[in-house]
Amino acid sequence: MEMVGKIACVVLLCMAVVAPHAEALNCGQVQSSMAPCVPYLTGRGPLGSCCGGVKGLLDAAKTPADRKTVCACLKSAAASISGINVGKAAGLPNMCRVNIPYQISPSTDCAKVQ
Repeated sequence: MEMVGKIACVVLLCMAVVAPHAEALNCGQVQSSMAPCVPYLTGRGPLGSCCGGVKGLLDAAKTPADRKTVCACLKSAAASISGINVGKAAGLPNMCRVNIPYQISPSTDCAKVQ
């Protein structure tokens, strides 16, 4: 029985060390989640499945570090895609009925995102 307790402790320790690193968001995930929004944001298509990506991204960004990453990745992606309608981007949370802790804008200071 004592061996089972030791194994359980080792498993829990491994989970505590590995889990935070396994769930960190990166720009590839952000871009993949937001890809369905590009036609809408550039005036080339409907809102479509964009809100599913927005909601999934919001659910995945659980920590302040994740939210800062999402913010920085969104700003970078927006700068690299020509024709993004900044007004439509700022209106996405309202259109998708979600609340995000910062304004979607090229002027947002991602370092201040909590």
